[in-house]
Amino acid sequence: MKKDTNVRLKAFSLPEILVVLVIVGILVLIALPNLMPLISKAKSTEAQQQLVFLHTLQKNNFYTYSRYSESLDELGFEQQPLVTDGGTANYLIEIVEADARGFRATATSVVDFNGDGVYNVWEIDQDKQLKETVKD
Repeated sequence: MKKDTNVRLKAFSLPEILVVLVIVGILVLIALPNLMPLISKAKSTEAQQQLVFLHTLQKNNFYTYSRYSESLDELGFEQQPLVTDGGTANYLIEIVEADARGFRATATSVVDFNGDGVYNVWEIDQDKQLKETVKD
């Protein structure tokens, strides 16, 4: 049996692949600034979900002990490791104030999503009023 060693396979050349990669890179650079607000908005849902969960824990604590707690540990809320510490959470959750009448908690971004030097902050209170206090 004789093998045919002069068979050519259909393929792309290296310069053709490089040209396509350069074009895709340019398109991404053009589109990225327009997508930054959407990325920030999507990441802010993490803060909203965590604050709503904290509100639920605070309400349970209030119904049990007739007061709101100042401690995340007392509520059983576990802060996920932050991206600055090698984790995945983008927001630091804190209870700013709590007493028998109400509480206020914040979620502060540890990442500047759009690079403007402003960090996103969300806030929730005992009435479940969730609002963005500082926009990124």
